[in-house]
Amino acid sequence: MTLLMLTLIAGVALMAASAGATDFRVYSHDIKDGQFQEEQVLSQAFGLGCQGGNLSPHINWEGMPQGTQSFVLTMFDQDANGGKGWTHWVVVNIPYTVNSLPRGAGGSGAVEAVGALQTRNDFGQAGYGGPCPPPGQTHHYVVTLTALSVAKLAVDRNATPKMVAALIEGNKIAAVNFTASYQR
Repeated sequence: MTLLMLTLIAGVALMAASAGATDFRVYSHDIKDGQFQEEQVLSQAFGLGCQGGNLSPHINWEGMPQGTQSFVLTMFDQDANGGKGWTHWVVVNIPYTVNSLPRGAGGSGAVEAVGALQTRNDFGQAGYGGPCPPPGQTHHYVVTLTALSVAKLAVDRNATPKMVAALIEGNKIAAVNFTASYQR
């Protein structure tokens, strides 16, 4: 009888643990076959020779880890700047109740409408800066969603990518990412 009770208790505990487990993931249906589309590429206004629409892609996520209070989304070109990288987009303080950012959120006010905040990228401004590698090169852009244990990071729109990265590390529960590329 005792063995039966222990087995039953262990089974219930295992089911409860499984019920809390998630498959945390981030993805975008706007990025086709792992490639950024022209509308998502940096615009001519930046003066770097690209002629896209600088429209941020629709980003979705699911499977929020237990204890999540907010999210941070970043887009980082790992090939730029001699391999040191370049941050194209930082969105902080995304409420845990949000599970996507719509197409164009990086420039439309949609980020702010949900209570989140865009901070500076390596172009020196808050908001989305699309892909724009040098001519003849393919660059790989890592889009990362990080679940945090705090509701807000104490930053404003002028926070640098390095400052945000340092604050993420002290509050990270889990992070997921996908990589997309663009060739010019």
